Amino acid sequence: MIINFAAELAAVTDHWTPRVVGQVNNEYVKVAKLFGELMWHDHADEDELFLVVYGRLVIQLEDRDDVVLNPGEAFVVPRGVRHNPVAKEECGIVLVETVTTKHTGDEASDRSVPLDRQLDRFAVRAQVEPTD
Repeated sequence: MIINFAAELAAVTDHWTPRVVGQVNNEYVKVAKLFGELMWHDHADEDELFLVVYGRLVIQLEDRDDVVLNPGEAFVVPRGVRHNPVAKEECGIVLVETVTTKHTGDEASDRSVPLDRQLDRFAVRAQVEPTD
């Protein structure tokens, strides 16, 4: 399956709403548009990779220096590290996360997007695409 990240991001309409666009073994590949800040959270058992496609992303880290990512740059937030993604202007990203990763870890808010909602479009597309 070919994934065109620019096309996938163009189809995203809501900020902070990751969408699964692929799967590699036990990892989901997701796209999202970010604007503003999400919330402080962590993932106790999973690392999380952020790759910036366009825009600029600041990942605030608890008790560590902020990480600033520009297009083409990636950063892995280690499991258990509290973080808060912030985008002062719209930013398009790719996320790589295990299939068990909750959007905002154990922190619940109106910004938390359940996995079934992240999977909606991917499940439909996977059913119609050939697997060879």
